Amino acid sequence: MNRTIVTAALLLCAWLPGGVRAQEAQGADPVAQALIAPEVVMAHQDALGLSDAQRKAIQDDVQGAQQRFTHTQWQLAAASEKLVSILKQSRVDQGQALAALDAVLNLERDVKHTQLTLMIQIKNELTASQQERARSFAAGASK
Repeated sequence: MNRTIVTAALLLCAWLPGGVRAQEAQGADPVAQALIAPEVVMAHQDALGLSDAQRKAIQDDVQGAQQRFTHTQWQLAAASEKLVSILKQSRVDQGQALAALDAVLNLERDVKHTQLTLMIQIKNELTASQQERARSFAAGASK
């Protein structure tokens, strides 16, 4: 079960190319600083003193997000392929290209929405002292 959680966390990180995750590493994003990355919680479960109920809730949250990411990844690949196909034409229909771009951007928005939802759910499962410890682990990892 823990292997599934780690895999899901890695997928989540992969979906953060230029957003919260990249800025979190730089320490410049106040949103990222207010939340706790799933991989930090997973890597320090014992040190954080997670209860069985907390582990189960977080696992359920990550698995739900992983399912949404997989579904969206397929849609995003198809939408991106369609956009590229339109752009490769010798004369590009601007309306079609912009509509295809909007489809890609909407899917990317859905990914970010799912990411933020998951991070809020994880934070809400932790006590204030667990959140503080998780932030210290995250700060130590970014140095």
